[in-house]
Amino acid sequence: MNNDYLIAVVDDDQNIRNLIEAYLHKENYRTIGLANAEEAWTLWRTNPPSMWVMDIMLPGMDGYELCRRIRNEAEVPIIMISAKDNEVDKILGLELGSDDYLVKPFSPRELVARIKRQLERWSKITNSEVMALVNEAKPTQIDLGELQLMLEQRRAIWCGEEVDLTSKEFLMLKVLAEHPNRAFTRDELLTSVWGEDYFGSDRAVDHLIKRMRKKIEHLPVESVWGHGYRMRTARGES
Repeated sequence: MNNDYLIAVVDDDQNIRNLIEAYLHKENYRTIGLANAEEAWTLWRTNPPSMWVMDIMLPGMDGYELCRRIRNEAEVPIIMISAKDNEVDKILGLELGSDDYLVKPFSPRELVARIKRQLERWSKITNSEVMALVNEAKPTQIDLGELQLMLEQRRAIWCGEEVDLTSKEFLMLKVLAEHPNRAFTRDELLTSVWGEDYFGSDRAVDHLIKRMRKKIEHLPVESVWGHGYRMRTARGES
């Protein structure tokens, strides 16, 4: 039910916050309005919401930095809203981990529709992960030498050190590691990680791989020009 979700709306314009929250209340979502990123970060640490709708231009810490901090810790859905309609700004928002980007002025109904879509997609991903754990009779591990994945525990070990990954980062690593040396297209990776109903750009794959490479130095995930990505390893060679 919609009232199971708490949606945080971060914007220093109170009129915009009130408008968004009013439309969400009509759909029975619970909301909390915040005027700056510092308050939002405190909320994340104390009572994390189900989803974020955040402006980019905020006093103090901006929306880009808030998005980056949250995304480094979790894959909770994030929609950015901004008066900036430059392609560079949109790309930067996606690179930092936002799931969607809406330019002001926007239709509140369109925003609510995008919020519903993101929550439905996230619910499907979460439920599929839970069912996979329920159906797994015993712990499963992928061992590729320097890389070990404990699937049931959702732990990733690289060169003996545990790496803190978000849900999508772990799932992407799992998909590639399960099929070493196989070249996946971006569309295949989008479907495997984001789900069949994802309607965003395939650049999301590139951004996720970029974040993974920052966390795991010398990660053997290589680009396949004009195609996608593969996990290069001596395992799985013919």
